[in-house]
Amino acid sequence: MKILVIEDDRTVGHYVKRGLEEQQYHADLVGDGMEGLRLASGGQYDLLVLDLRLPGMTGLEVLRTLRDRGNTMPVLVLTAQDAVDFKVQALRSGADDYVTKPFAFEELLARVEALGRRPQQLRSPVIRIADLELDTATRDVRRGGEPIELTPKEYAVLEYLMRHSPRVMSRTLITEYAWDYHFDPGTNIVDVVINRLRKKVDSGQAQKLVHTVRGVGYVIKA
Repeated sequence: MKILVIEDDRTVGHYVKRGLEEQQYHADLVGDGMEGLRLASGGQYDLLVLDLRLPGMTGLEVLRTLRDRGNTMPVLVLTAQDAVDFKVQALRSGADDYVTKPFAFEELLARVEALGRRPQQLRSPVIRIADLELDTATRDVRRGGEPIELTPKEYAVLEYLMRHSPRVMSRTLITEYAWDYHFDPGTNIVDVVINRLRKKVDSGQAQKLVHTVRGVGYVIKA
């Protein structure tokens, strides 16, 4: 697996690069956001390890640009910010996982290995569960080939649940992702959106995909 490391701290960058190479990965290191974006866009890498604080172009800008261009390469974000909102922002921008600095290399390696084991189809811009398809590039949603019209919040919740299927996601996690709340808003906004999704996705279908796990949360699975 070829890995690109974009990290402006040379000490950290060489530490990561050397550690990956010791595990028989091919790793390249670059310290500038613009140059990193150029290399990451070339299609020769299998995974990107991305710092958020970079000269020339921030890590989030690199990440968003890649995703806007339809690049689905797995991205592991390195961040010195351990606040929830920074992590949520990175994930919402298209990151597949993150590691908080300072970090143990064993943890970073485990996350790299996990991303490398993902089936290729999960890296496609189209997420499929049974006959339900969500195209993250065009934001089109179809079931059985028929288009489903969703509001932005309905789309955000559906994408979040489909990306994490078959895990059950709690109301709190869904709220943090779709509404950027880091507290209990004291409303049933998640339940309302789930009910709308259930009507749009499952109405008239023999196979139900939107499920409620009482006391835990929601999941989309066949």
